[in-house]
Parts: sequence; C-alpha cells; structure tokens
Amino acid sequence: MQLVSRAPQPLDEAWAWGVLRALARRASSGQAVRQRTGVIADASGRLEEVAVERAQLVLEPAGEGSFTASQRLAPNVRQLFDLYLPLCIGESAERLVLGHVGQSLDGQIATSSGESRYVTGPENIMHMHRLRSLMDAVVVGAGTVELDDPELTTRLVPGDHGTRVVIDPTLRLPHARKLYRDGLAPTLIACLRERGRREGPPRVPLLELPMEGERLSLPALLSALAERGLRRIFVEGGGVTLSGFIRARCLDRLHVTVCPILIGCGRPGLSLPGVERLDQALRPATRRFSLGDDVLFDCRLAPR
Repeated sequence: MQLVSRAPQPLDEAWAWGVLRALARRASSGQAVRQRTGVIADASGRLEEVAVERAQLVLEPAGEGSFTASQRLAPNVRQLFDLYLPLCIGESAERLVLGHVGQSLDGQIATSSGESRYVTGPENIMHMHRLRSLMDAVVVGAGTVELDDPELTTRLVPGDHGTRVVIDPTLRLPHARKLYRDGLAPTLIACLRERGRREGPPRVPLLELPMEGERLSLPALLSALAERGLRRIFVEGGGVTLSGFIRARCLDRLHVTVCPILIGCGRPGLSLPGVERLDQALRPATRRFSLGDDVLFDCRLAPR
C-alpha cells in the first residue's frame, strides 16, 4: 500500500467509498486483506497499513468481515462499510459471484408487459451501480438487454466500469444494442459453440461455451472469465439468468431488494424448482439493510 497524506481526513461517505474501492481492487488483484489489519486512507482512497493503535479503520476479515473505527461514524458511512466490506476483504473476496434482484412484495420484477423501470427506488439503483464498481464483471442475460437496452456502467458513482458480459447462447440480439456500440467498457458475449452460422457484433469478443443439460454451462462461463482475470462477478439479471446461477450452485451471495408495492401477475424475480418439505428449502444466513423505502436482504449461500 502507498503512503498517504497525514493531513486530517473527514471520515465521510466519499472517504468510505474510496476505501471500499481500494479494498476491492486489492481483492481483484489476488491480494485481499486476509488478517486483522489497521489502515488509514486519504481522500483518493489510497491505503496505508499501520499499527492498529494509529488506524482510522481496523479490518477484521474473519467471519462476515467487520471493522472498528477510530472515531464515531455517521450512520450512512457505517452502513456503507457494513454492507460492502464483506465483499471486499477476506480470502473469499478474491473469487466471488454475487447476484442481485429488485422485486415487489409479491415477488415480481416487472409487469406482465415487461415494464420494469423502476420497481425499486433510487437508493437501490445506486446500490447496483456500487456493485458494478466493486466487481470485475457484470453479467446479464439476453432478455434483460432486449427489454432494457442497458449501459451497465457506474455512471452514478465514482469508479471504473467493469467488463460487461451478455449471456446470449444463440446470438439472437441485434448488433445495435448500446453496450455493443458505445465503447464505454470492455464487453463480451457468452454463446454456445454450436451457434450455427450467426456472427456476433463487430469488435465484441465471443466466449464460446459448451452446453450443460439444456442450457449454457455457467461453471464453464465462470472458468472462462477467470482465465481473463475476472473473478469477482456481479450477476445483475434478469430473473431467468439469476435463477440459473442459483440452480447451478454458482452463486456465493444473493442480494434481494424488496420494494413495498404489489404488482400482481407479472414477471417473477426467481423461478426455482419446488421442494416437497420446508426442511429442503434453502435457508441462507441473511442480513437486512434499509435502502430508502426498500429493504435489502443480503443472503450468504452455501460455498460453491
């Protein structure tokens, strides 16, 4: 870590976000903080390891990843660390697959016509941009790109754009989609090796992957991304893609943001095989956070 300025630094939200981004970069490089460590940081997020007696923050990677601060932190600053620090420190942070879904009280992510902007509030939109910034790559399915034509950038928060990955097994999407043309971030398309004669958009590399059952192999996708140095993966949507990652046991954490509205018959967030008994249901360890009027459930799933 680089030496940082000794000038007093307000421990505000901008400072906290700079610290989290620096810790995420360390995790991406395979050098995540793995033991109790004291750090100080300047306004740009440059970190220096120091004795815990002199530290602004003492990082505790064991368990969920906690911290202590040298001074009282405002509630918004403390929540930033509580929510995002477990994604940035500890050995598990170096190879992490996290999914997110924003849904209504009755479990819908869109109306029956496909309208989905926006089910959740602005705080959750900011949360998604923060996750994009902290991870190496953001993965979406072809259906999400078809309906929303997203940019998948970090334009709402300071931070680099991650690599954008579109799962489009048969290359059915038109080449005119924004993320294929805007040049704002590296972009990849995950497709089947047996895709016929269809070609991908110009200058967008293809990850040609095998089938697993009736679907594109998600373990093969994660391996292909890891070979490119992309090991911290954010699965942003949609519901079909996210459900596939859960069924394939390829997800380490799941963020579910629930908005207090009722949509009725629409498009469900998750579609998973049913169980006959409740003792067969997934019961992840869960933390809860308030995002404006929404509630975020941070679920830690079984290790892959």
